[in-house]
Amino acid sequence: MSETILANAQLVLPTETVTGGLRLRDGRIAEIHTGAAVPAGAVDCGGDLLMPGLIELHTDNLERHIEPRPKVNWPHAAAIIAHDAELASVGITTVFDALRVGSVTSNKKANYGEYARALADEILDLRARGALRISHFLHLRAEICSETLVAEMAKFGPGDRVGIVSLMDHTPGERQFRDVSKLRDYVCGKHGLSADEFEGHVADQRALRDRLGALHEAAAVAEARRYGAVLASHDDTTAAQVAVSARHGVGFAEFPTTEEAAAACRAQGIAVMMGAPNLIRGGSHSGNVAAGALAEAGLLDIVSSDYVPAALLSAGLLLGDLWGNLARGIATVTAAPAAAAGLTDRGQIALGARADLIRVARIGQAGVLRGTWVQGNRVG
Repeated sequence: MSETILANAQLVLPTETVTGGLRLRDGRIAEIHTGAAVPAGAVDCGGDLLMPGLIELHTDNLERHIEPRPKVNWPHAAAIIAHDAELASVGITTVFDALRVGSVTSNKKANYGEYARALADEILDLRARGALRISHFLHLRAEICSETLVAEMAKFGPGDRVGIVSLMDHTPGERQFRDVSKLRDYVCGKHGLSADEFEGHVADQRALRDRLGALHEAAAVAEARRYGAVLASHDDTTAAQVAVSARHGVGFAEFPTTEEAAAACRAQGIAVMMGAPNLIRGGSHSGNVAAGALAEAGLLDIVSSDYVPAALLSAGLLLGDLWGNLARGIATVTAAPAAAAGLTDRGQIALGARADLIRVARIGQAGVLRGTWVQGNRVG
């Protein structure tokens, strides 16, 4: 039996913050006590915040480790281990690693190939070997506007820890890329397309969506059910799109692009997730709705670090300050994502919950991580 006592902390409980401590036993929270007493053998947290470990539903961080510079491919095992260590170092104790499924191989200049199944095998193998510090699940980002989605999703099954399937549609003129000029900047910058080549690319993508979009959308919804995964929408823009998401059984919406879509999600009982970089920077780099505006309107439920892992803790603290309720702010990066992903054993400080915890010191508006525990074991 392994046991750790953390004492003299500010415990961030589901609805309040109180002075107290925890006894961790065999990977679970075995006791919650109040007061500033420090029992013999306990870790004195010195009044620091003690909160649930952060839960990340959508991150592109692994891609940055695998390809640290354009066309530079890093050894995958080393990249996965470094990604895992980075997340532990910023307080993330559960992650859903986002992997794209659905490729385009016929376009010689703006093509992208299959990679998800092979990379998933490497993540799952490292997890089975005990090489990873935190808890990893898979998030399959199903690209509707692609050529190979059905075949790629067929390679996954219920035993692959696929916790989330998101429906992505990057057709030019739709959702995230409703402003085609933003897409032009991105695609031409990444692939070096000329103006004529870009117009051809747009025509090809729209034709592809017309030909296979309905088939791919239906297949992705069915495959999510086969895996036992939660279904998410991506970049909903209109109330009509949200209505379609609701019919599919979507549980949460990733990065709705307008307040109209966020309000429609709330009316449909779909949780709204926004990016921490959007919140911290004060707006979307793509010109979409600001996460802060949704927070002020009461339309923000979950935060994702997206492409800056350290932003997740900062966002939870920022929202706590904005709302004048630390417990509510921290819930957007702990309890709310856990509930959205169907994880009932974590995300809150509660008796019997997994002992996934972080110790944080407040320095002004910033948070300094002073400890990370996963199932009661210190990992950072």
